[in-house]
Amino acid sequence: MKILVTGHRGYVGSVLTPVLQRLGHEVTGLDADWYSRCKLFDQDTEVQSWLRKDIRDAEVADFRGIEAVIHLAGLSNDPLGDLDPALTHEINAVAAIRLAKLAREAGVRRFLSTSSCSIYGAAGDQWINETARPAPVTAYAESKLSMEKGMRALARDDFELVFARPGTVFGVSPMLRFDLVMNNLVAWSLATNTIRFKSDGTAWRPLLHVEDLALALAFLVAAPSQQLGDQAFNIGFNQRNYRVRDLGPLIQSVLTEAQIEMGADGGADTRSYRVDCSRLAGHWSPAQGGVDFHAGIQQLVDCLQQNPVVVEDFEGARFQRVAHLREAMEKGRLGPDLRPLQRAHD
Repeated sequence: MKILVTGHRGYVGSVLTPVLQRLGHEVTGLDADWYSRCKLFDQDTEVQSWLRKDIRDAEVADFRGIEAVIHLAGLSNDPLGDLDPALTHEINAVAAIRLAKLAREAGVRRFLSTSSCSIYGAAGDQWINETARPAPVTAYAESKLSMEKGMRALARDDFELVFARPGTVFGVSPMLRFDLVMNNLVAWSLATNTIRFKSDGTAWRPLLHVEDLALALAFLVAAPSQQLGDQAFNIGFNQRNYRVRDLGPLIQSVLTEAQIEMGADGGADTRSYRVDCSRLAGHWSPAQGGVDFHAGIQQLVDCLQQNPVVVEDFEGARFQRVAHLREAMEKGRLGPDLRPLQRAHD
């Protein structure tokens, strides 16, 4: 297939693109390249064509000849959404819905949009599936819910909409992020020999390796129509729902000398969701049930030992997406609307 991936240079996109290419798809990327300075290591694989632009500037012509779209681009998590709630809504909801309209006008058959399990918000201990009433507690989660609602009105027989709701992602990527809980904990462990929690750790999270997410998206974009039915899919595995505090012993299974430290001021995280992924499991079952957690943590440890980072890197502007964008605005590379004021390499 000819697939356009928005955000192909991001944390997930830079893992997804090679997966799609190995499966024989021709990939066009659309990315504003906000995070060009966040690269941890080089990767040889490149897309066949790269439209270097903001999704807000997309045109019908960008989608001509494209059979399917995987939409990843946007302000990508809860802290980043708090940077500017109005801008978060503009990019994650308004611009995304417009993107789907353009794709439909251009004759795209399937539009796979990444939402988030964070739309379930303060769900507590109960199991949550795709039919549950959303309870978003952040601007980011609200923007993703608005996106889903707005896009659903666009579906028709010749334009299929599918929504992927990933769990909390972790694992190695050339464009590594440390504003994700497992990645952050592993980085702290290597830098300080301490697994440092910033909350009381009682919240539930469905943990998902980035390679498994890439494989799930590759499946959903190409699966037969009768398997999808314009549905939303929680992306993850039921057995990999953890309380955040339970990630400490998992990391200690690899970094055996690391000590667990609960944040002195760490309160409860209101975002807590224990996610049922049975709908996806009814259609897609990766070999061995996905990337083994011990192996995934070991991969991350090996990567960070080969490409060392210090606390200032993973807690600062180099790899924290909020801090990175704030620095870009302070240095005049991006305006307050996240439009470029000068070329990203200047």
